[in-house]
Amino acid sequence: MSPEKTEQFEINFRDDMTVELVKASASDSDVIWAARVSTAGENSLDDVGGDTSRSEGLINYLARERHGSPFEHTSMTFFVSAPIFVFREFMRHRIASYNEESGRYRELRPNFYIPSKERKLIQIGKAGAYTFVDGTPEQYELTVNAIKESCIVAYAQYQKMLDAGIAREVARAVLPVTLYSSMYVTMNARALMNFLSLRTSREGSHFPSYPQREIEMVAEKMEAYFAELMPITYGAFQKSGRVAP
Repeated sequence: MSPEKTEQFEINFRDDMTVELVKASASDSDVIWAARVSTAGENSLDDVGGDTSRSEGLINYLARERHGSPFEHTSMTFFVSAPIFVFREFMRHRIASYNEESGRYRELRPNFYIPSKERKLIQIGKAGAYTFVDGTPEQYELTVNAIKESCIVAYAQYQKMLDAGIAREVARAVLPVTLYSSMYVTMNARALMNFLSLRTSREGSHFPSYPQREIEMVAEKMEAYFAELMPITYGAFQKSGRVAP
């Protein structure tokens, strides 16, 4: 985090994303009993909380053949801190529940995103068939300075309006999408696999994806929690070419 002091406030510049698993009701056994009700009826209750090590083949079959509904009987809630432009991409996925921090009801804190030196800056090729490559040190310096200067000016204007009694919901209009926001996002395992298939770029994926790096940084952290919570399901996701069932 890089703080920039002004006369009235301290602006923080960050290049990271944070993801915290708040709560979860998600295990491989949830997939098993949900799947077995189709053939076992009430006897599937015996599988609730059961040993999943003997059922890896069934989970692999469900993922491979894209029988997706058993994976929906799970829930994971994450607390995410990221720039607003990341959340706008997030909410294109209408497969989750969202509650975001509101600039109408609280004064927004001066935390802004700047790319790290590892962030590739230059796009080569056309939309749908392009790659990103490193920028020069001069291009990186230009990018960071431009973002910092605009954020400092924007936040100063935001504070000026608040000090003049302007409503928060009006004053926030001057703030850029590099501003960090926070939200809770709740997904089931099937929805999360769909999200990961689109918002990560991985070798071996059946359908290549080209996500913006910033949302991929969030997705990677969510994926790590998923792999820990549901290791058999996660393995099946990998084996099926990272295609959501």
